[in-house]
Amino acid sequence: MILARVVGTVVATRKDPRLEGQKLLIVKPISPEGHDEAGYVIAVDTVGAGNREKVLLVGGSSARLAEGCKDKPVDQAIIAIVDSVDLDK
Repeated sequence: MILARVVGTVVATRKDPRLEGQKLLIVKPISPEGHDEAGYVIAVDTVGAGNREKVLLVGGSSARLAEGCKDKPVDQAIIAIVDSVDLDK
């Protein structure tokens, strides 16, 4: 799983028919402390995440097992909205 923050959306008027009705979001991986990490990821939103929210991502076969993603060409899926992250010191 990857901890990330939603930073944008993707609008695709032409796409694989199996992705019709799916919301695509741009997410930025972050550290547990909330600091940005390198890169961006496009993920299918399965939980109704909004802009700037912290989320959990799964990838590969785990993404295709997420709610509403079975038999769809999905490599990354948002599976949770994160309320808080606590680290043991």
